[in-house]
Amino acid sequence: MRPIVRLFAVAAMVLAVPVFAQQKLTLSIGSGNTGGVYYQVPGWQATAEVTGGSIDNLKLVGTGKADIGFSMADAAWDAYAGNDKFAGRKLPLRTLMVLYPNRMHVVTTESTGVASMKDLAGKRVSVGSPGSATELMAVRVLEAYGLAESVKRERLSVNESVNAMKDGKIDAFFWAGGVPTAAVTDLAATPGVRIRLLDHADAVDAMNKRYGPLYSRNVIPKSIYAGMAADATNATVWNVLVVNANMPDDVAYTIVKTVFERKPDLVAVHKEFNTLSFDWQTNGAAALPFHPGAQRYFAEKGLKLQ
Repeated sequence: MRPIVRLFAVAAMVLAVPVFAQQKLTLSIGSGNTGGVYYQVPGWQATAEVTGGSIDNLKLVGTGKADIGFSMADAAWDAYAGNDKFAGRKLPLRTLMVLYPNRMHVVTTESTGVASMKDLAGKRVSVGSPGSATELMAVRVLEAYGLAESVKRERLSVNESVNAMKDGKIDAFFWAGGVPTAAVTDLAATPGVRIRLLDHADAVDAMNKRYGPLYSRNVIPKSIYAGMAADATNATVWNVLVVNANMPDDVAYTIVKTVFERKPDLVAVHKEFNTLSFDWQTNGAAALPFHPGAQRYFAEKGLKLQ
């Protein structure tokens, strides 16, 4: 989620508005980044917290240890409803906005001989770093194929997974994120390596039947990564920005307004934010109820939220 932290650096830089002029506020952001970054502006400071990913972010926001967290919608729903890793402890979370689609990558190389999901049986597979929603979703994809118990699981970040692939220590890895993802691009550009993304969109129906209507079918075009022989069908879940239900309405409103009104600055950080749209706020992708401050901004724009 490194580009997202840079995104929020931009947002934080313009949040010194009159509503906050008389006080010094700290914004703590659960990011999933591999390195903490500190930002400061007059009247406002933002700290990017190093976390394992969505699940860690949700715990931090839900317990008031972070103000904002980035999460995939399936993990956010589990935290809100008290399911799966959050069984028995519902967290008071709300959605600020839906950001962009996270496409699940199931990455291997031609040299492994893995050509389809069924070929993963008995293979060494990274399912994502501990505390990440990649891990949560990867296990659900594997369950849909009856492979959850037959793969030899590693729990590596996307960068660690790429390095392990280069060193021949794993046969495939899962990664849920925007496209292109720099680490996957790096693997695809490695001399002598030809990557293959495994089709798995046919897992979506089974995943939605078991966990709710959180996933959709999508495609990663072959033009995204060098060496892909064909488009890859995949399962997709949306990336959402979440806050604690106790966040003051004016703060939530200002954050949402800032992000949408400074979209060109965010696109300059990462082109994935070209997809940031009012449309995504109304298609049910948020999973959780919107924060009242976010509702206020979207109502001003004439949106009817689900």
